Amino acid sequence: MAKILDDLSRTFSEYLLIPRLTKRENVPRNVSLAAPVARYKKGETSRLFVNIPVVSASMQAVSGTDMGVALARQGGAAFVFCSQSIEAQATMIAKIKSHKAGFVRSDSNVKPSASLQELLDIMKRTGHSTVPVTEDGSSGGKFMGIITDKDFWEFEDDLTSQVQGYMTPKEKVIHGLVGITLKEANHQLYKHKKEALPILEADGRLNSLVFKKDYVDHINNPLELLDGRKRLVAAAGVNTHDYQERVPALVAAGVDMVSFDSSDGFSEYQRDAALWARERYGKDIIIGGGNVVSAEGFKYLVEEAKLDFVKVGIGGGSICITREQKGIGRGQASALMEVVEARDKYYKDTGEYIPICSDGGLANDTQIIVALAMGADFVMMGRYFAMTDESPTPKVSLKGRIYKPYWGEGSNRARNWQRYQDDKGATKMHFEEGIDGYVPVVGSVDEVLAVTLEKLRATMCNLGSNSLPEFTKNALLTLVSEQSIEEGGTSNIIQVDSKFDDDN
Repeated sequence: MAKILDDLSRTFSEYLLIPRLTKRENVPRNVSLAAPVARYKKGETSRLFVNIPVVSASMQAVSGTDMGVALARQGGAAFVFCSQSIEAQATMIAKIKSHKAGFVRSDSNVKPSASLQELLDIMKRTGHSTVPVTEDGSSGGKFMGIITDKDFWEFEDDLTSQVQGYMTPKEKVIHGLVGITLKEANHQLYKHKKEALPILEADGRLNSLVFKKDYVDHINNPLELLDGRKRLVAAAGVNTHDYQERVPALVAAGVDMVSFDSSDGFSEYQRDAALWARERYGKDIIIGGGNVVSAEGFKYLVEEAKLDFVKVGIGGGSICITREQKGIGRGQASALMEVVEARDKYYKDTGEYIPICSDGGLANDTQIIVALAMGADFVMMGRYFAMTDESPTPKVSLKGRIYKPYWGEGSNRARNWQRYQDDKGATKMHFEEGIDGYVPVVGSVDEVLAVTLEKLRATMCNLGSNSLPEFTKNALLTLVSEQSIEEGGTSNIIQVDSKFDDDN
C-alpha cells in the first residue's frame, strides 16, 4: 500500500517569526543580502554570489532581456525563458552581456564616406547617440574619428553629406590604449569632461569604448551583479530535450548560469542533461535544476546530477495547477524545510554546501522573508516580476486599470511543447499545468525590490542578524492559527484609502 507521511503539507502563511535580541550593530546599513548560487566545499567560497537573494523565473511572461538587465543591476539575476528558439534565447543573453560592460565593443560604426542619413538610421535603430568612425565601418577597423548627434542637425543639415565633414577626427579625440584599466579610463572621462572614451589597439584599430553613463550607472547601482570582465551576469533556463544544442549556444553568448526548467526535476532525464553539461563545461558555468519537494529528490540531484544549486517547489506558483491536474506536489514551507534539513545534513556529512532556491508559493514580501528564514539561500519568483514594467509582455487596460498578461510555462499559450513530448515524439498537449490571466502593473523592478529588500533588512535586524546565514541560524518560527492571522490584520476601523461603493 501507499506510504503516507505523518506531517501536514504547510505553507509560508502558516508561520510567523519570533523576534530575537537586536544588538546595536543590527541596523539595515550593516546588513548583507549576498547569497551563494554555486556549491562549494567547507573552507572555500562559492564561485558566484548574488548580491540580493532574488531571481526571476524562466517564463515567457517574466524573464526577457529587459528583466535580465534590470535585475542584474539590482544584484539579482533573471533566468531568460527557454520556451523559444535557441537563436532567440542566445540573442537575449548576448544583449544582457553587452548592455553594460565597462569596455564595450561597439555595435554602431560608420565609414567616413557614409552619409548623415545612414548615420541617422543607425542611431535610430540602436538608440546610440555616439558612433565611432572606422576606415571600413567595422567595430575593429582603423579608428578615424567619432561623431555624435550633437555634431549635426537632422532637420537643418544636408543628410546626403558625408560623415567625415562633421566628425571629430582621431587627432582631436581623447582616447586610451588597450591595457588601460577601467579606473584609469573613467579618470580620463572625468579629466577631459567626455561622455565616451575610445580604446584603441597599438596599430590604431578600434578595440572598445568606455562610457561615462556606465560609471554613473555603477554608482547608482552599487550592488549590480558583474562578471570578471565587468559585464552583467546573465542566466538562462534550459530543458532536457535540446540541451546539447541550446547550452553551447548560450555559453557562446556569454551565459553565466543555466537552470534546468521542469515542474518535476527528480528524473534521469535531468541527471543525464546536467552531467552532459558538467562534463563539457566543468566549472565555467553554474548549473542548477529541479524542482524537488523531498530530501530524496534533493539528494539525487546533488549526488547523481552534480548540480550547483537545487530548486524546491511543485505547484506553489500563482498560475501553476500541477497539484490540481496531476495530484503531485507539496506545501512549499514543508517542502523547503525538509530539503533544507537534507542540505544541512549533506554539508555536515560531506563538507560540501549546496545552495537552495525556493521557487514559487510566495504571495507577498512576508512570505519571501519567511522562506529565507527557513533556510533558502535565494528565492525565484514569477508573478512578482511579471507585474513590473520590465517584464516582456505589453501593458493592457482593463476596466480603467493597467495590467500585463501572465501565463504559466505549463499552459497552452506558452506552447512549450518540448516539455510534453511522449516517448514517440508526439507533441499534442492533452492537459495543461498552468493558467493564463492578467496581473496589475506595480512599477519598475528597482521600485518594487526597494520595498521588499527594506522589509527584509528590517526583519533581519529584528532577529539580531546582519547576514542571511545568521538570519537562518537565529530564526525562531511559530505556527499561527486562523484567529491569530485575523488578529494580525487591521480590524474594527475604516481605512482612509478604502473604496466604499466603488467596488460593490
